[in-house]
Amino acid sequence: MFDLPQLERAQEVVAAAMPPTPAHAWPLLSERLGATAIVKHENHTPIGAFKVRGGLVYVDSLKRERPHVAGLISATRGNHGQSLAFASRRYGIPVTIYVPHGNSTEKNRAMRAFGANLVEHGEDFQSAREEAERRARLDGLEMVPSFHPDLVMGVATYALELFREVGDLDILYVPIGQGSGICGCILARDLLGLRTEIVGVQSTEAPSYALSFAAGTVVKTNSSNTLADGMATRVPDADALAIIRKGASRIVQVTDDDVAAAIRAYWTDTHNLAEGAGAAALAAALQERAKIRGRRVGLILSGGNIDFDLFQRWVGTDAASGRGERAVA
Repeated sequence: MFDLPQLERAQEVVAAAMPPTPAHAWPLLSERLGATAIVKHENHTPIGAFKVRGGLVYVDSLKRERPHVAGLISATRGNHGQSLAFASRRYGIPVTIYVPHGNSTEKNRAMRAFGANLVEHGEDFQSAREEAERRARLDGLEMVPSFHPDLVMGVATYALELFREVGDLDILYVPIGQGSGICGCILARDLLGLRTEIVGVQSTEAPSYALSFAAGTVVKTNSSNTLADGMATRVPDADALAIIRKGASRIVQVTDDDVAAAIRAYWTDTHNLAEGAGAAALAAALQERAKIRGRRVGLILSGGNIDFDLFQRWVGTDAASGRGERAVA
């Protein structure tokens, strides 16, 4: 999909807009897992999530190739849309973002604040995406998919940062939404010649990639009713699946309760706030504690954009009463 010099040039594009995100070894998390836990903090980007990297590289490439593009349009549950809005404002391109009804209020506000024209349509991400594709054809706009080589190359820059800072990871857990993050990690690892095992993480309520990984072909699901909206995917991307099947060892499924426990663990052990998908890697590692004991484990905290109501439900009440700590200890 890209070579190391191309990835390094993408890193320069990203670095012009934001500093590298930290990778911290947290003692309390390590104690909890029985392994050395190193967290890549993609919750510390200008949009609070890793996808800003992909948006910057995609829009930079588009602006160079087609400087007079009329505008961008895409669909999202939040972080992809914030990424495009952030990058489009930086490069002076109008952007329209479609979201499903009932989407995160905070993420909707953030996309508008970054300058996006926000449109609510349909009951889930797939419905919003299909309508955005229709409007792109009608209005002559550039439809930005959720999975594209430039998006993957952009988000792969966080893996490049991580692997060059901490190159001796035994295993790396990565959440899967549309697949750009885990594909970026796989490709960066391979370009650097490392042997780190990469494990994908999906929700039990949105297991399309896990089912597809097992079947060896794209398997669609009829619903994606997880509260971890960054993993709410019904239709996998075939190109992403091919990379994941070749480069990941397995896909672990976690429940919403597992994710909630991991969010509380991040809050108590590191004082970092994770959104649902952002905590999924830790949820999977907790599920596999016996397997990873004594190893060096990387956890991608992919974002921290959690709705306040969900934060109260998953963190506030439980953490205050002490139930959250016992749930994962």
